[in-house]
Amino acid sequence: MRPDLFEAPDYYKLDDLLTDEHKLIREATRQWVKREVSPIIESYSQKAKFPKQLIKGLSEIGAFGPYIPLEYGGAGLDQISYGLIMQEIERGDSGIRSTASVQSSLVMYPIWKYGNEAQRKKYLPKLANGEWMGCFGLTEPDHGSNPSGMITNFKDQGDHYLLNGAKMWISNAPFAQIAIVWAKDETDRVHGLIVERGMAGFTTPETHNKWSLRASATGELIFDNVKVPKENILPNKSGLGAPLGCLDSARYGIAWGAIGAAMDCYDTALRYSKERTQFGKPIGQFQLQQKKLAEMITEITKAQLLTWRLGVLKNDDKATSAQISMAKRNNVDMAINIAREARQILGGMGITGEYSIMRHAMNLESVITYEGTHDIHLLITGLDITGLNAFK
Repeated sequence: MRPDLFEAPDYYKLDDLLTDEHKLIREATRQWVKREVSPIIESYSQKAKFPKQLIKGLSEIGAFGPYIPLEYGGAGLDQISYGLIMQEIERGDSGIRSTASVQSSLVMYPIWKYGNEAQRKKYLPKLANGEWMGCFGLTEPDHGSNPSGMITNFKDQGDHYLLNGAKMWISNAPFAQIAIVWAKDETDRVHGLIVERGMAGFTTPETHNKWSLRASATGELIFDNVKVPKENILPNKSGLGAPLGCLDSARYGIAWGAIGAAMDCYDTALRYSKERTQFGKPIGQFQLQQKKLAEMITEITKAQLLTWRLGVLKNDDKATSAQISMAKRNNVDMAINIAREARQILGGMGITGEYSIMRHAMNLESVITYEGTHDIHLLITGLDITGLNAFK
């Protein structure tokens, strides 16, 4: 693996829109990624193994629940800070960002927003410091883009609930201490349940043979007559809107994270284009290579502006689900296209683990699908602007 020489592009001087605190948080995360992630990530990706030793560092840089209040162990930061942390972590690797995103937006967020005070005090501090890791169970083997069709269910047994069903494609599942599981009650109403490792009938088999997110642990959640204590139900919100609210927060993080992956690919390609000589001059001097690089920085700049504005709206509690969908879809599409173009600039070297580009390209094939596919987010925008529902 080559030394991490990353320099972030800022073509439109967006740093002027950030506070000193934003820049300090971003720099601390960037230096942690350079020191702890970059030297090992290619090796772990090749081995298809999650580097568990990074969990402590992720908690120390505030990557677990950055916007969760201090009283529950979070960092009490704003939404732009959260976004910048996700951007820098995904600049290192999408799988490591996934680990942090799940912990923050899909585990800590629902406990904070939908849980009661006893649940917040029991779980959030341990999740914030990385003592406990969590996962989020919504997607099922037969219900991905249509989560309302879920068949995972629970029945009231008097002093507990009896949970049955299965979830699939679950980040962090193989090692998580708790799972936020979405299931239907006997009236078909969706609720969130906190399921703890060790509950009889609860297993988390790992998913192997992935070509993408290889340094992230993915698995299933299997529930075979799991007895869940009644105090483990999230009491303050039910219905499908509850898990979708969590996904809004996670998708917002992805919108920032994808910029990080794109910036890393661009920076690598730009540096290579100045160093690699063909036909007596650096390949960056050829028109077609300059076209690629100019289009990359243009698309990154547009995504940076889109996402910064979305962060301002999030801070003001004005961001809509449809606006978040637009940013997630646009930025991941932008990033995957930049990864492919950057790979071409590097030629054959672009497929090797000596550079990060092919790993980013493979990872982004998952990111463009999970938490709402590229096409589903397009239809969410279509519904928002026309008022006409293409899903029905």
